[in-house]
Amino acid sequence: MSHSRTVRACFKLTAVLMVGGLPAAQAGPAVSLDSLLGEMVDYAAPARWPQPEFTCRQASSYDRAKVAPDQPGWFANSDQNQFIRTESFQGRSEKVMLDADGPGCIVRFWLTTDKNKQGTLRIYLDGAAEPALIFPAYDLLSGDLGIGPPLAQPHPDYQPDGNGGNNLYLPIPYARHCKVTWQEAGSSSRFYQINYRSYPPGTEVRTFTRNALAAARPPIEGVNKTLQAASDGPTDQGGTMPMDLAAGGTHPLDLPPGPAALRRLELHVLTAGRADSERALRSLIVQMDCDGEPTIWCPASDFFGSGVGLNELRSWYRTVKDDGTMVSRWVMPYRNNAHLSLTNLAATPIRFSITGSVGHWQWDERSMHFHAAWHHEADLKTPPERDWNFVKIAGRGVYVGDTLAIFNPVATWYGEGDEKIRVDGEKFPSHMGTGTEDYYGYSYAPKPVHQTPFCGEPRIDQPMTQGHNTSTRTRNLDGIPFRNSLQFDMELIAWKPTTLTYAATTYWYAFPGATSSVPPQPHQATLPIPTLADAIAAASAASRKPGAIECESMKVAAKSGGFFVGDQDMQPFGGERWSNGHQLLVKATALGDSVEIEVPCPVAAPRKLVLHATQAPDFATLRFAINGQAVTGMLDCYATGVQAAPAFVLGVFTPHDGKFSLHVEVAGANPASIGAKYFFGLDCVTLEAP
Repeated sequence: MSHSRTVRACFKLTAVLMVGGLPAAQAGPAVSLDSLLGEMVDYAAPARWPQPEFTCRQASSYDRAKVAPDQPGWFANSDQNQFIRTESFQGRSEKVMLDADGPGCIVRFWLTTDKNKQGTLRIYLDGAAEPALIFPAYDLLSGDLGIGPPLAQPHPDYQPDGNGGNNLYLPIPYARHCKVTWQEAGSSSRFYQINYRSYPPGTEVRTFTRNALAAARPPIEGVNKTLQAASDGPTDQGGTMPMDLAAGGTHPLDLPPGPAALRRLELHVLTAGRADSERALRSLIVQMDCDGEPTIWCPASDFFGSGVGLNELRSWYRTVKDDGTMVSRWVMPYRNNAHLSLTNLAATPIRFSITGSVGHWQWDERSMHFHAAWHHEADLKTPPERDWNFVKIAGRGVYVGDTLAIFNPVATWYGEGDEKIRVDGEKFPSHMGTGTEDYYGYSYAPKPVHQTPFCGEPRIDQPMTQGHNTSTRTRNLDGIPFRNSLQFDMELIAWKPTTLTYAATTYWYAFPGATSSVPPQPHQATLPIPTLADAIAAASAASRKPGAIECESMKVAAKSGGFFVGDQDMQPFGGERWSNGHQLLVKATALGDSVEIEVPCPVAAPRKLVLHATQAPDFATLRFAINGQAVTGMLDCYATGVQAAPAFVLGVFTPHDGKFSLHVEVAGANPASIGAKYFFGLDCVTLEAP
């Protein structure tokens, strides 16, 4: 049953939007703090090619060993304390973070450090001998500027004596030149990213001054309130009653004839629970074409920035509520016609309602279509380190953001890798990052869920990022214009071996004729949503040695003291190297400490017993006995790291009463052993015909 007539009725023409009582940005004679603040809260501004034109670049503390993909060091990861140069000035030493000719403007400043918050940051404009802005260390966000969030946005987990990512979105324009420096006594870990615009020579830019900042206080307060409220402005919205979209069905949502723009889209999906919502929202596909060209193909939850399932999101361009409501405020212009549709790729019906608002649009030579693409890939093993592509775009447009939904089966940080963004065929990326978490506005991962208007982490299942994780970033003044092409790659580097599932949703505006490397992926959208329990079970099954009898499942018949003996999950150490991903851990405390465990044997014939154990920096040297008979040789369980020990043949023995009694005793410690020295771990025993 088709509901296209009902759905079409919910898209009504409205007046051109105003935002939070602030006027939309106007093309004026000069770029200034005021004009940039106006542009920041104008939803329609990104939908037109920028005027004046600009190039967006990034200065950062990336590891300078990164030179080229075919050279050593392309995945080097010492991304701290990397500066352009060091200068001596008036008896002090200043490290240069940014040195850029104008006209231009700083549009995003991300900064983090370790617990040492000492240091001084200076911003010099137009070649002046004295800085236009100077503040102690992290007072960039809380000092005498007094900007307040979200234009000055510390991470919610930020502590004065701890780590945290901080973002400054206050635009700092300059007419001729900008230099940013750092000064401190001693050395600590300093990480930074500075996104800045470069305008063509001759562009009139009014340089930032303290007086201009003072005059802009009321607009700044208004922008802060508007960004936090994410106001839609006046709308004339209709809606639909909840309806069912059959399995395999498509509901067309024709919009009014153009020129016009879809300015707001609200989708409400009704599901029974979290698991149902995850499946429904990944298999419900949002599609759009504008003026005869495909522009959007994306699962609903990813399109709205939620990743997998419904995860609360409070951002400038999108909102997601836990009641199933999802809102997009991306402005989507079209010249003649546009068609929006929802397709249910699931095997069961999906119940939904939809609301939208279409406004008039003056189509001109600067107007662009909005695009969203979804790139999914599973079974991404790391190591090896690699660059994973979000998207490659051919054409002319502006890149405005992305949402990254990840499934990580291992309790380890997955995101050491840096973003690498190439514009118009660059050999070396003009945007080279310092870590996945830094790109998304926080630092020293993992961190708790948090929300800001332009970046956030709406889903983190476990403190060590095991399970599902979603990060999202939308670009406002830091959008990246491209004239011919854009390529976005993210390094895959994790603390421990893991196998990731990546789903990157990318957003951009482009002129008609633009294409991307990401085709629709209907098969991937219908794959089962991975769960942590299933991932752990699969990893354990895959790592189980043929014929293995797991030591952690054996009966402990005796032990010589009150020390701990129990199951240890080896996932933090690369669990696939241990049968079933677990071992029996014995925290012995002295020479001679021992345990006796029972190895079941289903046959009464003699069998060769082979022990698989663990080596570690604090593990002991062991001697063994089977059924009271001493085993020849000992096993040194010391190693500089945690690893599986070479197989140790215990010998050929005959079981008694359907089992072997395995006696394990601490015989000594390697001279290089550290810490407890007498611990040991037993993985499994295999029984072979002699």
